[in-house]
Amino acid sequence: QVQLVESGGGFVQPGGSLRLSCTGPEFNLDYYAIGWFRQAPGKEREGVSCINRGGGSTYYADSVKGRFTISRDSAKNTVSLQMNGLKPEDTAVYYCAAAYYEKSCPEPLSNAGAFGSWGPGTQVTVSA
Repeated sequence: QVQLVESGGGFVQPGGSLRLSCTGPEFNLDYYAIGWFRQAPGKEREGVSCINRGGGSTYYADSVKGRFTISRDSAKNTVSLQMNGLKPEDTAVYYCAAAYYEKSCPEPLSNAGAFGSWGPGTQVTVSA
């Protein structure tokens, strides 16, 4: 029943930064583990990051570790993904998703079956 909306995507140069946000206008995101995924044309959907419910442990794909940071702002009912040092290979549509109720972040992160609600996605393009 959770409906999510992503924002913050755009066009940036290599090495630049973007901050993506995921909100649930009518639902409390603190109740859910929230994951970020991305999908580039011709590629499978990839799990990027996940934060456990209640602002707990965080997890990252090896491809983004050290460059991306996931966090919660409970007052704003928002989960953000700060993306630094962006590379052309980061170009994709980015989606946030809520795990099924009371479920934790999955291992591996790309297990999209662990997530029951998704946003429509926001485009991130990294190019000179």
